[in-house]
Amino acid sequence: MSRRILQVGPLKPSLAATLTERYDALVLPDGETRAAFLAEHGPSIGAVVTTGRTGVPADLMAQLPALGAIVNFGVGYDTTDVEAAAARRVLISNTPDVLTDCVADTAIGLAIDTLRRLSDADRFVRRGDWPEAGTYPLTRKVSGKRVGIVGLGRIGQAIATRFEAFGCPISYHSRREVPGSPYAYTVSPAHLAADVDILVVATSGGSGTQHLVDRQVLEALGPEGYLINIARGSVVDQDALVDLLLTGGIAGAGLDVYTDEPTVPADLMTLDNVVLLPHLASGTVETRAAMEQLTLDNLDRWLADGTVLTPVPEVTEVTEVTPRGAS
Repeated sequence: MSRRILQVGPLKPSLAATLTERYDALVLPDGETRAAFLAEHGPSIGAVVTTGRTGVPADLMAQLPALGAIVNFGVGYDTTDVEAAAARRVLISNTPDVLTDCVADTAIGLAIDTLRRLSDADRFVRRGDWPEAGTYPLTRKVSGKRVGIVGLGRIGQAIATRFEAFGCPISYHSRREVPGSPYAYTVSPAHLAADVDILVVATSGGSGTQHLVDRQVLEALGPEGYLINIARGSVVDQDALVDLLLTGGIAGAGLDVYTDEPTVPADLMTLDNVVLLPHLASGTVETRAAMEQLTLDNLDRWLADGTVLTPVPEVTEVTEVTPRGAS
């Protein structure tokens, strides 16, 4: 088993420093030098450390013939070709659980901000409009609203628990019904959207959920409904979302993610009923430190015995019987 480590894409500075200082990791360059770098070092790389924003596509994997593990900083891994990894028996790990609370907190914050228009009210005060305009326009109540969650995984369940404290009835749609869940299961995102006031997107990204929330779903949500997305931009048909926001087809949106980050559609910038965040849902000191530690723990476990602590489910069945390098 090759023990050489490669950093792919930018990482949290302290994590990148640790990889260099403790593991003598190489950093994959961009531009014209990449091909020569991979020709020289690719055959010696045993593990890649990356993020959900960068990932490891199939063409890069093919240039790393000794690759045994892709250690992902973050819970999302849709930028890594999972099928190619499984075919090559390459383990993929991520950092679940440790960021659940902060992402769920962000979803609640976005919902409150979007319905109560707190960010816009803040701008109202800062512009000096209050003395001239008087009372700020009435907004929408959050407590008691019907909430639908697309994706009742760890994060989705944490979001549901928080909304329960606001007296909100909860329903959800997932790939399959969650056994023992106290919440009402709905057979499709469109059916879910038609019966709720707030639709929260909390499912994983990737080809399987591309535009899962499409125009039909958004139209079912309707002119009194609000969309909150803390999942991946790819899950929502962004063009349809922008169109419906501009024409009053839905009441508002709170977004932490976008189709082509960091690019945000210019039309969204003009709308006071939309709250825009720069993909910061897990971005607290405490959570990022925990994610960093779990990333290093996964890497250490792989170096020790060829396994990882938190493997992603899509490749576990293929790789867990005989981890690469363990035989």
